[in-house]
Amino acid sequence: MVKKLGSPFMFLLMVIISLISLYPFYTMIIMGTYESNQLYTGIKFWFGDSLNKNLASVFSINFLNYYKNSLVVAISTTVLGVLVCSAAGFALGKYQFKGKKLMLAIVIGMLMIPSQLSIIAFVIEMRWFGWMDTLWPLIIPPAASAFGVFWMTQFAKNTIPTEVLESARIDGCNEMSVFLRIAMPFMRPAFVTLALLLFLWSWNSFLTPLIVLNSDALYTIPLGIRGLAGQFRNDNAAQILGITLGTIPVLFFFIAFSKNLIEGLASSAVKG
Repeated sequence: MVKKLGSPFMFLLMVIISLISLYPFYTMIIMGTYESNQLYTGIKFWFGDSLNKNLASVFSINFLNYYKNSLVVAISTTVLGVLVCSAAGFALGKYQFKGKKLMLAIVIGMLMIPSQLSIIAFVIEMRWFGWMDTLWPLIIPPAASAFGVFWMTQFAKNTIPTEVLESARIDGCNEMSVFLRIAMPFMRPAFVTLALLLFLWSWNSFLTPLIVLNSDALYTIPLGIRGLAGQFRNDNAAQILGITLGTIPVLFFFIAFSKNLIEGLASSAVKG
C-alpha cells in the first residue's frame, strides 16, 4: 500500500524537478529567437520571429571556424588528458617508488592553488615555448590536469585488485600490457567521467584563450561569441543563440555517456 502511494508522488516529484532543471535551457533556446530589445519586455514562453536574423548575425562572425577550433581543442585535450591522467593515476595508485608521497602532495597542492594566480607564469612559459597565438596552450597544459591525476589515482588505488596485476605479471605481461589490457578495463568508468569533465572544461574555457590568442582565425566559441558585442551595440539575442548552438556537443556527450558518468561518480563515492 505504501509503495502504491509513494510511486505516483515520487514520479510527480521527479517531473517537477526535471521541469525546473530544464527550464533554463528552454529559456535560453527561446531567447535566441527574439530581438535584443524584446528580451527585456517580460518573460518569454514561446518562440519569437527573429531566429533567421539572429542566425545571420551569428554566422557573420565566422562561427563555423570557431566551432571547428573548439572541437579540435576539446577533443585533443580530452583524449590526451585521459591517457596522461590514467597513466599517472595508475602509477601513483598501484606502484611503490621513492618520492611517491611528495608527488601526491604536489598534485594535491596544485588543486588548492587557483589557476588565476599562475596566469603570468603560464604566459611567460608559453612565450618561451613559442606557443603564443597557437592552440597548443589550450591542449597540452590542460591535459595534465591535477584533478584528473588525483581522480584516477584514487580510483586505481581502490578499484584495481593488486592480485590481478600480479597474476598478469606472472603470466608474462610487461608493464605496458598490464596497464592497457588489465588496468584500463577496471578504470573505464573513471576515465569516461574524466573525459566528460575535461571536454566540458575545455569547451567552456574563456580566460586562457583570451590571453594567449590574438588571431581571429584561432578563436574558440566562447571567445568568438564576444565578437557580437560591438563598441556601440551589444547583440544579446544573437549571443544567446550562439551559446545555445555551442552547448549542442556538451549536451550530446552528457546524454550519450550519462550512464557512465553516474557509474564513475558512484564507484568513487562508495569505494573512495
